Amino acid sequence: MDFDQARVYAIPMKTRFRGITVREGVLIEGPKGWGEFCPFDDYDDEISARWLKTTVEQCTEGWPEPVRDRIPINCTVPVVGPDRAHQIVTSSGCQTAKVKVADHADSLHEDLERLEAVRDALGPDGHIRVDANAVWDVDTAVSWITQLNKAAGGLQYVEQPCRTIDELAEVRRKTDVRIAADEAIRLAPDPKTAAVAGAADVAVIKCTPLGGVRRALEVAEATGLPCVVSSALETSVGLAAQLALAGALPELDFACGLGTLSLLQGDVVTDSFRPVDGYLPVPRTAPTPDPELLTQFAATPERTQIWLDRLTRVRAIG
Repeated sequence: MDFDQARVYAIPMKTRFRGITVREGVLIEGPKGWGEFCPFDDYDDEISARWLKTTVEQCTEGWPEPVRDRIPINCTVPVVGPDRAHQIVTSSGCQTAKVKVADHADSLHEDLERLEAVRDALGPDGHIRVDANAVWDVDTAVSWITQLNKAAGGLQYVEQPCRTIDELAEVRRKTDVRIAADEAIRLAPDPKTAAVAGAADVAVIKCTPLGGVRRALEVAEATGLPCVVSSALETSVGLAAQLALAGALPELDFACGLGTLSLLQGDVVTDSFRPVDGYLPVPRTAPTPDPELLTQFAATPERTQIWLDRLTRVRAIG
């Protein structure tokens, strides 16, 4: 892998998402093509080492053979007003929407209006799921889920309403809505042994923070749950690995959260992975970055050095 020629990108977001307004990361070329290293700033070097393993797998080994050639995709509705939420859904071509909620402590009224707009846009046969990013305690989760479920006209599931596995299990006992585990799996000391089967109905799997497609397939099998593949807000280079994972899963019962390029104001490749009629193709290799786009979205010298220093530290962990 040509670490000396690594390129650091910085792409503005259309709307603040996960607390960030600019998505940054590193693109690296290897014998099998390009890979992406883009752990969020709040992840330490030990956790970030898993992200680098995904990059190394992509650049040097490639991925397992897929069992399907296209993936159903959910559109992603960030923290926006109801009119914008309606527009996002209707223009997406997707039959499933993932809606961000619980952005702040008093967001319930805003969340309810957003969900009502999404249901109107999808119609009665579409699916709505919400993501709380582990911010609620048990009592708050149960109360809010009841109200969100009503506003949505039925939720497909609620993703990571609370932080711990025990809390997820308690919420699951107190509500009829499916619970999905995300952070409880990927941030566990050993994701393969995260005991989520009794605490959740769905496992959200992201190969980028799990150490690669092969490792993520092992984690998916270990959960014993139906799986959804979701992105880590990568460019098309990193998103290719997530699509490869979705393509290789033995069973895929739910639409996947891989349409997230809609949240970015640009990409590093000319032929981006953007859903058509609610689907994305399964690639065999990652796309090659376009030199002009790498220049357009190059990070500042200061941020470039921060990322290259981080990459050096994480490489030393092995």
